Amino acid sequence: MISVDIGAPDPATADAFAALAARAAPNAFMHPGALAAVAATDFAHIHVLHAWMDDGDTRKLVGVWALRERRIAPFWPRFLSGPPYDYAFVAGPVIDPDFAGAVMPAFLEAIARDAKLPKVIKLKLLDGEAAAPMIAALQARRGQALTLAEHPRPFLSGESDRKRSGSTAKKLRQDWNRLNALGTADIVNERDGDAVRAAFEIFLELESRSWKGASGTALLSHDEDAAFVRLFVANLAAHGAASVALLRVDGRPIAAQVLLYSGATACTWKTAFDAEFSKFSPGALLIDKVTDALFASGVAQIESCATEDSFMAQLWTGRRMTVDLLADVGEHTVSFALAAFGERGYERLRGLRDRLRAAHWLPAPRRKNLAVTRG
Repeated sequence: MISVDIGAPDPATADAFAALAARAAPNAFMHPGALAAVAATDFAHIHVLHAWMDDGDTRKLVGVWALRERRIAPFWPRFLSGPPYDYAFVAGPVIDPDFAGAVMPAFLEAIARDAKLPKVIKLKLLDGEAAAPMIAALQARRGQALTLAEHPRPFLSGESDRKRSGSTAKKLRQDWNRLNALGTADIVNERDGDAVRAAFEIFLELESRSWKGASGTALLSHDEDAAFVRLFVANLAAHGAASVALLRVDGRPIAAQVLLYSGATACTWKTAFDAEFSKFSPGALLIDKVTDALFASGVAQIESCATEDSFMAQLWTGRRMTVDLLADVGEHTVSFALAAFGERGYERLRGLRDRLRAAHWLPAPRRKNLAVTRG
């Protein structure tokens, strides 16, 4: 029997979540520690759905899904959205494959029955493999689903998805050799909690000294963002679910890569490097070397958290499709029609904004979701 409860993040479920992530398609951004950081800093208004299998003798966690409650404008209808907070890059739930046919319908039914929750769900960066069962569950309950867009993103499902030969690999070897000519280059990636927090401060400092700091988009540029990500990384590190890899020359950090872990999957979450060493491609070098170490440690796949136009796409041949989806859990509400109208209008405005920004008529945004207020 599957039961679903909806409430606040529960750090006490961390061990149960780790066991679930080992069985399921993981999502590091759904970790209880990450969600607890969101709630503790009031970074977003989120609801966490836990699905439990109870056979009378045992109670096992078989699904976790966090959704954010928000609205486009003060008088616009509320809706649920995923990813559930800024700086999360995967929207899908974590579901035990042995109960896949039951958990998603149970999630949708729980949302439909909760009188306090909006019934419209807007998902971006939903793994393409998760979209089909979600749409099927919606159709089974006569709900509505509208696919808004599909995007490929760099993804490593194994060593074969890397560019190990050709001009890209040659340049990486040359850059590594040139960097070692300046001093001893090495990579460190400690998993101890104190070491992770110290390395994360190095990452924050590198990022703040980069073009992101100059444009006001670095994490340290905004106090609320800095407070959230510090707690986010600390909470995950306490469970061995985060680390910060550093590329050093004679002990001096020149690039940092924040990594998140869930099950056998690693996520390359955030990258920063010292512009003084930019001609050596330190960010790409660090990713290349860290990838070797991750696969050697037992990681089976790596999620880039990046777009098709990122430098990750130049290093990896592997891709995974993501889907942007608008859904109504079954009431055929006016809110769904308004959301569909608003989404199409927003996409047109964003396209116009991007064209104007390309002509340098508009400043860079603070973060991606400028047009949506925090719920």
